[in-house]
Formats: sequence, C-alpha cells, structure tokens
Amino acid sequence: MRNFLKQTFASAIGTLLGLLLFFGLSISGMLVILVALAAQDNEPQVKDRSVLVYDLSLNITDAPRNSSTSALIQNALSGESNRTIALRTVLDTLEKARRDPKIIGIYLDGSNGAEDGSSGYAKFKEVRGALEKFRAAGKKIIAYSSSWGEKEYYLSSVADTVVLNPLGAMEINGLGASTPFLTGALEKFGVGIQVIRVGKFKAAVEPLIRKNLSPENRQQTEKLLNDLWGEWRAAVGQSRKISPNQLQAIADGQGFLLAETAQKQGLVDKVDYFDRVLAQLKQLTGEEKENKTFRQISLSAYAGVSGKALGVERNSENKVAIVYAEGDIVDGQGEAGQVGGDRFARIFRQLRQNPNVKAVVLRVNSPGGSATASEIIQREIRLTREAKKPVVVSMGDVAASGGYWIVTDANRIFAEPNTITGSIGVFGLLPNFQKLANNNGVTWDVVKTGKYADSQTVSRPKSPAELAVYQRAVDRIYSTFLSKVVEGRDLPQQKVEEIAQGRVWSGVSAKQIGLVDEIGGLDAAIDYATKQAKLGDDWEVAEYPETRSLEERLFGQVSDGVRTALGHNTAANQLALPAPIAVEVAKMRDELAILQAMNDPLGVYARLPFNLKIE
Repeated sequence: MRNFLKQTFASAIGTLLGLLLFFGLSISGMLVILVALAAQDNEPQVKDRSVLVYDLSLNITDAPRNSSTSALIQNALSGESNRTIALRTVLDTLEKARRDPKIIGIYLDGSNGAEDGSSGYAKFKEVRGALEKFRAAGKKIIAYSSSWGEKEYYLSSVADTVVLNPLGAMEINGLGASTPFLTGALEKFGVGIQVIRVGKFKAAVEPLIRKNLSPENRQQTEKLLNDLWGEWRAAVGQSRKISPNQLQAIADGQGFLLAETAQKQGLVDKVDYFDRVLAQLKQLTGEEKENKTFRQISLSAYAGVSGKALGVERNSENKVAIVYAEGDIVDGQGEAGQVGGDRFARIFRQLRQNPNVKAVVLRVNSPGGSATASEIIQREIRLTREAKKPVVVSMGDVAASGGYWIVTDANRIFAEPNTITGSIGVFGLLPNFQKLANNNGVTWDVVKTGKYADSQTVSRPKSPAELAVYQRAVDRIYSTFLSKVVEGRDLPQQKVEEIAQGRVWSGVSAKQIGLVDEIGGLDAAIDYATKQAKLGDDWEVAEYPETRSLEERLFGQVSDGVRTALGHNTAANQLALPAPIAVEVAKMRDELAILQAMNDPLGVYARLPFNLKIE
C-alpha cells in the first residue's frame, strides 16, 4: 500500500509538473508568436491610382495612446487597428498622401458620423488645413454621408464633391453647450458643499452649488460659442462659397435640411446613393466596372507606409521633443489619460538633461486640475527654458486654467481659433456629510487640542473662521497665478486682473488680449521651435510620454490583458441604454470622474467648468 501511494503520489506530481511545463511552454510559445506577429514588418502595399479612405468616425487624440495589452494582442491576431488615431499621425499621413504620386484622391466616409470622444473642433481645424493642402495639390476629395452633422461637415466641406443620400438630412443649427447641475441631488441625499473661489467667471463649482447658469457663466459661454460658431461659418462658408450670414440664416430658419434643400442651398454638390459614389470612385481609380470596389487604402493602414522616399520622415540626432499634456492635471504620478505633476516634471528634467533634445513642443489638451501639480510642471518648464532649450506651446481643443498655468513661461504660445483657453482662476470644494449621516442615525463627537484640529472633517460644515483660512489659501494661489501670467506673458497687472477672473476665451479672443501669441496648429509650433533652436532641416521628432509596444509590456501585464479579454470593464458589459438617456448618463459619469480626479494636497484647483461639452 505504501509503494502504491508513493507511486501514485509520484505519478500525480509528475503529471502536475508535466502540465505546468506544457502550459508554461504553451504560454511562452503563444507570447513569442504574438510578439512576432506584432513586430513583423507588414508594410502595406500601395497600388498606383489609389484613393485614401478617411473614416470620419475615427477618434483623434493628441497623444499616441498606450492601448491595453489585450487590445494589442487582439490587433496582433486580427491585423486590425483600433478606432483611435493620434493627431500627428493624421497630419503626417495626409501630407504623405499629398506627396505620393500613387495616391490620387481622398474619400471622406461620413457614414458613421464623427466620433463624439476626444476629437474637438481645434483638432479638426488642423486636419481641415491638411485636407486643403491635399486638394490644392490638384488631387480630388470626395465626401459622402447618409446624414451630415456639423462636426463632420466642418471637415468634409473642403471636398471637391460633397454627396448626401437622397433620404438623408443635414444638421446646421448652431452650437450649444448644456451643463448638468447636481445641486438638487446633493441636497436630496443630504450632502453639503461649501465653496471657496476667486474669479466671478470661475464656474467650475456651479454644478455643485447652483441649479442653473450664473449670469457671468452664461455671458462667457455665449461669447465662447459665438467665437467657435463664427470660425465654423467662416471656414465652411469659404469652402462652399456661402456667406457666413447665409449660414446663420439657414441655422436660424431651418436647422435641419432635407437632401434636396441642402443641394439647393449649395451645401452639397450631389444628392445620390452610395453605389453611384462607388462608381465614381472606381472610375477615378481606373477599376473595371465588374470589380466590386475601387482601389483604396485606409488612413490607418496608409499611416504604416514609410514616408522616407517622400521626404516626410526624418532621421537625425537632433531631437524636437513633443510632450503631450492631455487630460486632467493631478497630483502625483497620475494614471493613463491624466497629467501627473510628478511624472511630467520628471519628463522635463530628463529632456533638459538630454543633450540631443534641442527644443520642446508642449502640446496641451487639458482643462486643468490640481494647482499644486500645475505649479510643479510649470517650474520644470521654466528651468528648461532657462537651460537655453526653447519651449513652444501648441494648444489643442482645451488649454485652460491649470492647462494655462503650466504654459505661462513658454517662449511662444500657438492656439487654433476654436481652442478653449484662459479660465485664470482657482477654487476649492469642502464637502460634508452631516445631514446624510444624521438622517441615517450616525452622529459624531470630537475632542481636540486646537481650534482647527478637526478642520479637515467631513462630519460637519466649516465654520466662518475655518472658511476664512481656506479663502486666504485660495486668494494666495490666485495671486500667484496672476503673477505668473503677468511675468510670463509680459502683460500689465491691471490688464491681467481684468481678463482673468476665471473667464474662458476662444483662441482668437485669447490672441487679441495677449494670452496667446499666434494662431496655428501643432505643425506651426514645431516649425517655430526648430527655427528658435536653429536646426535647419537637421532634426526629428521624439514623443513623450513614451508609449510601450506589445513586446515591452506583454510579460509585465498579462493579467491585465486576461482580465480585459474576459470582459471586465468593457463597453460590451455595460447596460445598453437608449441613445438620449445614454448621453445624459455619460455626462453624469464624467462629472463624477472629475470629482474622483481631484487630489490636490491643498484642496485648491485651477480647472475649467466641470464638463463643458459643445454640441
């Protein structure tokens, strides 16, 4: 019996070790295969007389995204890319297509609409400029959709031929911004909010203390929307040869146009079905009639085509570093999609100490956040400039409040006309749960050795004396913010006090009042930086924070990949809601996410109105 048990035990151990070895080898082999798939050189082949297909539903971000490990694995196995693409990739790809004799046109596919994610009007302004350069080179642009919305039409209006489905419609009704207010809900559940702020336009706190817009907030929002709408009408009107006043009359008198009306108004060139557009594209590319489709390559795929022969890609030891500050500014390291003060300060220290980095372009797409983190980043930018390395700022869709704080010492600031910036003001939020707790039978008592020993408690509202302490802190930080703008922008103190007050401005207005130096995009900022560093044509771009490839992270984040692959935290597992309800739920979720990101050690923030979404 003893030998039997011993043999059985040994057999079981052997089997277990064999299984472990098998699975270990299998997993290792799987990883090797995945790495090989991801690393293999599969540069797309471009045929003569090809059309570049640009799906307008692609979500454009400023920074190249570090996709999850599971997403990279899925892409490696399927050969498909995700729906997100970096702005600079789009611009470089369109420039490459402009120079490539094999690319004879672009098809703008608006069938899926424009993504409502990170693609704002300032990004679209830059893409629009690249499309205009492509068309100016004598190449065709054809755009089609079954329904044109204002955002995708802002891009597509540059096309030689804009087509709308006979049963389709066009939205031209102006821009709007709606704000959800949480005050009633907080009162209902017994959550108290006390606010300390400086700046009569600093509206970030209003969703928590009001049930509607303040007169000041309404005033600044109306001015901002009018500036953005003015840029839309000017750009679209120039492309379509329609006056801005005519576009305004259409927006006020009609709002939504049926296909035939849109054609009569000159907004579209053709009312037709997709098969007719397909036939036109096949004729353009020289395909035979019996072929199913035209000769094409997608924008995402064409981005992988080498541009060296076309003079687009560079190779040099002289680096122009592009630092992408995209997301809420938070204290500490920050997570993906956030601008961590300590993490970005370290990036600038490394760039400052790197002899190959000759200039820095800071691309900002941030509504601000932690005042402490903003100061930490701004200090490192100042030291970088003092080290004789030019720091040039390119503002994206939003560069406001803390997002403006960090750029005050830059050599030059570029913004698009429809950038949202300014919001020079600060605030603090002091929540308490006394009523909520008392209503549920919870009470507190305290023993303390100092008057302010329990001032950080959430068990009660702050006393007038405690509020005065917090107000002094906010006043001091606001004064510091103003001083930085006065010194960095070389503006009179009185003028800065007038244009601050937490007020938001469009890029075009910001230039008029001195907060911005030039109207232009990322390429304009890079060009200025290379000239300031006297690099001529001997330079190349390096992007930060650095993204990691599948090979670099597979062995470190397999568990994260498996967890995501199993469906945790994926959109597929979320409750499907009717579209209008889902939009409002998403707004509420975004507001709460902003509250979660508030981690300033002093509890003081330089941030935009909570979630200004333009629709």
